Amino acid sequence: MDRLENTVRPYAWGSPTAIPQLLGAEPTGEPQAEMWMGAHPGAPSRTARGTLAEVIDADPERELGEKAVAKFGPRLPFLLKILAAGAPLSLQVHPNLEQAKEGYADEERRGIPVDAPHRNYKDANHKPELICALTEFDGLCGFRDPRQTADLLDGLGVDSLKPYVDLLHARPEDAALREVLTAILSADPEEMAHTVAEVTAACTRLGGDYAPYGEIAHHYPGDPGVIAAMLLNHVRLQPGEALFLGAGIPHAYLNGLGVEIMANSDNVLRCGLTPKHVDVPELLRIVHFEAGDPGVLRPEASFEGEEVYETPIDEFRLSRYTLPEGAAAHDLTLATPQILLCTAGSVRAGEHRLTPGQSVFVPAGEKAEVTGEGTVFRATVIV
Repeated sequence: MDRLENTVRPYAWGSPTAIPQLLGAEPTGEPQAEMWMGAHPGAPSRTARGTLAEVIDADPERELGEKAVAKFGPRLPFLLKILAAGAPLSLQVHPNLEQAKEGYADEERRGIPVDAPHRNYKDANHKPELICALTEFDGLCGFRDPRQTADLLDGLGVDSLKPYVDLLHARPEDAALREVLTAILSADPEEMAHTVAEVTAACTRLGGDYAPYGEIAHHYPGDPGVIAAMLLNHVRLQPGEALFLGAGIPHAYLNGLGVEIMANSDNVLRCGLTPKHVDVPELLRIVHFEAGDPGVLRPEASFEGEEVYETPIDEFRLSRYTLPEGAAAHDLTLATPQILLCTAGSVRAGEHRLTPGQSVFVPAGEKAEVTGEGTVFRATVIV
């Protein structure tokens, strides 16, 4: 079992206080957005044996287990994070596995450098993800019913939104969503900036259901993503609740602290709320134009004390243990690799004492016993 030393990424949208408060550390004054736990080449966790990537590369079957290597290859297939949003992240979607493979191969054939700012596909993998709230957590997830969106837009009293309102009422659901999103992202930039300014003023004046969009506009003035965001469901997670985000589902995190886990990929197509590259034709090919409930997940409890967040993919499995004072030791030994993360209290994993924000990597098959009083998240895979 290896204690992990993890890198915090200072992205501009990060909260300057949330991760330091969790860790019991002094804020630096700079944004601290994500703490990465895993073997991603961008910021692999460090152990006494070297980086976690180096440890796994040296003996994949010993560290990951034969079944995991046979199913996913000789790399840890997930990346675990603590995410602290102090401002909205980009409005984005992720491709499915087939789309990722096709897109990556196409950009390789065309000789687009992997680090080019206009490159869409950094790898050939999909990126399903799960976010579990540690604090109250706001986000956008999936398309709202077009008629409800039409009413929301109409209530702003902004004349330039009327064509979108009419389309949302007149077309079948998928066609309406496609046409309106296309129109928003393809609009003349100056005209759209003017519309966004009017929408911002109206959202600020009206408050209520409009307040989140006014806050988004405050961070991204003039961005067409402000209008695109209004097509989506606004979700407020309570601590312990989660969202699963599959391929093609437009989403954005707005504010809060959470535990995030994802397949080990960096493929993102953006709709807005970002200065980064937006490829409208490719985005529209990937987006799943279907309205629906965002599907808030609550963990399923087992008699052994494990609370599992059920998802339809195998690259990761996230669960939680809440250990009361005086509880018996929990045996967490598995034939698959694990990362154990403490988010509250004080617990002991093997020989390692963990406080909030601290984590360990447990190689496949290694004895993993947890004691103490607190909350532990377990990340592993399904084989």
